[in-house]
Amino acid sequence: MLLVLVLFTLTSLTGSSLGNFYQDFDIIWGDWRAMILNDGTVTAYYLQSKGSAWDEIDFEFLGNLSGDPYILHTNVYSQGKGEKEQQFYLWFDPTADFHTYSILWNPQRIIFYVDGSPIREFKNMESIGVPFPRYQPMRIYSTLWNADDWATRGGLVKTDWSQAPFTASYTSFNASNACVWINGASSCNTNNFSPRAWLSEDLDSTNLDKLQWVQTNNMIYNYCTDAKRFPQGFPPECNMS
Repeated sequence: MLLVLVLFTLTSLTGSSLGNFYQDFDIIWGDWRAMILNDGTVTAYYLQSKGSAWDEIDFEFLGNLSGDPYILHTNVYSQGKGEKEQQFYLWFDPTADFHTYSILWNPQRIIFYVDGSPIREFKNMESIGVPFPRYQPMRIYSTLWNADDWATRGGLVKTDWSQAPFTASYTSFNASNACVWINGASSCNTNNFSPRAWLSEDLDSTNLDKLQWVQTNNMIYNYCTDAKRFPQGFPPECNMS
């Protein structure tokens, strides 16, 4: 399924609604290590387009030392360039039960949700020269991969391979309210497409308060405050309210 604009929901045990893994997912690497069991699949996920100037929207769960909080890592790529990371401590143990992680992606904004609460909003600021992923269709990918050169306390903690196999379990996939890419064109641009509210959906005052609470209390990294990384000045979107 190729999605241009999507309200994407995946309920995960390291991450509801109804979905069909057998119909919507293909195992393209990992062989027997990736399994679909009772409409659930053992993986991890993101949205990505093809090509060298790709777009991408990431939900990633970073490894940790036993007893340390799990870190939820988010990022947005457009035209092959990312470096827009925000990280959060989750307010629950994501391995203890399933939770819902959702992405609202429309032409104006990308909103990341956890259990229905917004944790991050990335607005379309093309007017000030910030690329925004809205011109390329993206597939949903799921992977489980080693990133101990940066993900675990900046690469200080290496993967303990004696603890393998490592698993991530997902259930209740749902991609709804989407424009589908058909024969090189978006269904949103066809004459028979009826506009939907999600194409212009925004955060109301209640959800803006929730977003501010999470960003104040649970955000542990924001690229827009990393002066060491951007000594010549922050990216232009960081100066916008």
